[in-house]
Amino acid sequence: MSALPNAPSCERNREPILAVLQRHFADRRDVLEIGSGTGQHAVYFANAMPWLRWQCSDRAENLPGIGAWLEHASLANTPAAVELDVATGPWPRSNANDGRFDAAFSANTLHIMGWAQVESFFAGLYGVLADGAVLVVYGPFNYGGAYTSDSNREFDAWLKARDPQSAIRDFEAVDALAQRIGLRLVEDVAMPANNRGLVWRRGATPR
Repeated sequence: MSALPNAPSCERNREPILAVLQRHFADRRDVLEIGSGTGQHAVYFANAMPWLRWQCSDRAENLPGIGAWLEHASLANTPAAVELDVATGPWPRSNANDGRFDAAFSANTLHIMGWAQVESFFAGLYGVLADGAVLVVYGPFNYGGAYTSDSNREFDAWLKARDPQSAIRDFEAVDALAQRIGLRLVEDVAMPANNRGLVWRRGATPR
């Protein structure tokens, strides 16, 4: 295990996230994870929910680490990770549902991307999510333009010092992007370390 990439936060937050996913992915079959990072979440969730086909994706530089985790876990429901930069595509296709996924998941990504990439994230999902699909996003968010904690305020300052394009996103602005592609918020769950678990479901007639 020491040779595998390790993000300590994945070990800390995986159980609370799994509880949300088990509620909302119980009737799902084909999940696209956007920004799989180290691959730790993928193998944990795919092992706990063997009825799902869990498709990892990330930028090219992260694929070797994800591949190492997938090989180590050797699960039947985790195909090889695919390259995806949300800003440029191309977006992967599902093996079912006319090429569209019935679920998508992303953790700790929207505050790392620039806002233009957040817009691209939702624009790309428009074409790959099936009618009735569920999207779960985990991470920190502001509400009404305000931080939810002092630690989030400090984290946001750290993000912007490292990369001026990154920032904790306003929930309302993100939800507006989700609504634009036909997603309706169905749950907003308080998570550890002042994070949120946001769950949207896509209606049959996206705008």
